[in-house]
Amino acid sequence: MTIKVGDKIPSISLKRATADGKIEDVTTDDYFAGRKVVLFAVPGAFTPTCSGQHLPGFVDKASDLRAKGADAIACISVNDAFVMGAWAKDRSVGESVDMLADGSGDFAKAVDLEMDGSKFGMGTRAQRFALIADDGVVTHLAVEAPMKFEVSSAEAILDAL
Repeated sequence: MTIKVGDKIPSISLKRATADGKIEDVTTDDYFAGRKVVLFAVPGAFTPTCSGQHLPGFVDKASDLRAKGADAIACISVNDAFVMGAWAKDRSVGESVDMLADGSGDFAKAVDLEMDGSKFGMGTRAQRFALIADDGVVTHLAVEAPMKFEVSSAEAILDAL
């Protein structure tokens, strides 16, 4: 069943590239504990809407999101940590957004927000969505209709905060 407002973020281990090029484990239990997190999911790093609009919007609005109470902002994608690290460098993400890799799609599956990107040669990916979680409990969820980019933008999440 798809995650909804009031649900707890599932316990999943994700990966993150560090500044020194190493890969570290990031558990959702630790990442979401005791803070307000804005998390947005994209179908793929380096893809047109994800690179041109979705990620840049959150990078540009990071300080505004934090001013409205977000303790952390995270981007998640069904890509490996090396790809997410390269994408962060390419898009000049810096410290504004945590780039979390869901390489096997475990998080996307656990929240039941997978999509079949096979016709694009992408396999199973995460749907485009954004959520706000307070101490690991979802307080806002915005899932995009297929091929749309409206409700999960940084501006929409800023309004939801």
